[in-house]
Amino acid sequence: MNNKLLIYNTLSRKKEVFIPINPPNVGLYVCGPTVYGDAHLGHARPAICFDLLFRYLKHLGYKVRYVRNITDVGHLENDTDTGEDKIAKKAKLEQLEPMEIAQFYTESYHENMNRLNVQIPSIEPRASGHIMEQLDMIDRINKNGFAYEIDGSVYFDVEKYNAKHNYGKLSGRVLDDLKSNTRELEGQDEKRNSFDFALWKKAAPEHIMQWKSKWSDGFPGWHLECSAMGEKYLGETFDIHGGGMDLLFPHHECEIAQSIAANGKEAVKIWMHNNMITIDGKKMGKSLGNFITLNEFFEGKHKTLDRAYSPMTIRFFILQAHYRSTVDFSNEALQSAEKGFKRLMTGIKTLGKITASDKSTIDITDFESKCYKAINDDLNSPILISYLFDNVKLINSIAAGKDKISAKDLENLRKTYNTFVFDILGLVDENDDTSNDILDKVVDLLLNIRLDAKANKDFSTSDKIRDELSAMGVIVSDKKDGFEWKIE
Repeated sequence: MNNKLLIYNTLSRKKEVFIPINPPNVGLYVCGPTVYGDAHLGHARPAICFDLLFRYLKHLGYKVRYVRNITDVGHLENDTDTGEDKIAKKAKLEQLEPMEIAQFYTESYHENMNRLNVQIPSIEPRASGHIMEQLDMIDRINKNGFAYEIDGSVYFDVEKYNAKHNYGKLSGRVLDDLKSNTRELEGQDEKRNSFDFALWKKAAPEHIMQWKSKWSDGFPGWHLECSAMGEKYLGETFDIHGGGMDLLFPHHECEIAQSIAANGKEAVKIWMHNNMITIDGKKMGKSLGNFITLNEFFEGKHKTLDRAYSPMTIRFFILQAHYRSTVDFSNEALQSAEKGFKRLMTGIKTLGKITASDKSTIDITDFESKCYKAINDDLNSPILISYLFDNVKLINSIAAGKDKISAKDLENLRKTYNTFVFDILGLVDENDDTSNDILDKVVDLLLNIRLDAKANKDFSTSDKIRDELSAMGVIVSDKKDGFEWKIE
């Protein structure tokens, strides 16, 4: 198989062959949630997309250090340098400590990720636990001449940075355009320019989340946390930084500027961005008030939903689209994904019941290589899924006795499905529990006894087993070389 993995680099705007900086180790950093409310479908998409990458890199034999942060301080309203901290605001409303809010929604996020079968990252640092690292990075940025202090707050000097480097190279923004299109914002008059961003904010006396620094009692800027934590756990340079397209500007643009200003070099080799989940053509998110939480999806408790949808339906729905394409939510799209997922799981169960023949009448020699080719092409999960569906038709043809498969080909087919469906795509058969395993074995045992009875011309026993199973909802179909059954 050819394992030349291509990844689209947002910075270079092209697909690049992935070669780790320090093979076989890979450093992967992904921006995690701001924990002030329940996770919604928009949170699920980056989690699942980068879980796919994490799984595939490990499948290729890499040792991956996957860092996904938790933002629990510094993310102000409307993603600006003014207003209240989102978590502090929620804490006031609930009359709780901010860290109680952060802890509650972090645990809720973990529960939802577990239900979606998203693997636990190697490290999950919190912004509030890395204040010292952020203060150190501010010191270095300041020492190198790219920051300024005003009344206890420290701001990044974008214009001075842009004179030596290129602010906007990730997003394609041009500083002159930012100058002409921005206006003086209320509460930001102390900045030299409205597009400068906070590295450290002096806290008002009533602000309930603050730490001591040489400049003031305050708190770090939102953009700083990822730069500081990425450097701490992955080094000054690392392989991949991921996140949603909505973070490309200003968050990730500011991260690039901070790292270069502090260390004089790029921190990230490849920038990856998943596209948005939309509803009625608009981004789904808390700030727009059009989001549906994952718990609401799982329970069907939202006015927009026709009914509840299982975690694997949600995962399959997201994987059916390429991570760089927009996905528009609708009940029809989810119901189609649900049918597709069930069809795939049914095909795999049928594959497990097939008996090998002496030789094959089908050709599966290129199936595995086609699957690898799809996933190696910038994680093209929809093409991979289309190949898996194509061979479900083949599986059904074999099960119906129209085609035959040799033992070697059967083993390879089962291995390929297990590898790509369960290990790489991370899907789980939600009906595949111990009780169902026992049921399968009991029904198979009864039907094998029925086969023996028929062979001995004991048709009374044979018919009784079939009729009793039918009364229970088990429909039996006799085949040339055995039987097939399903539950109606």
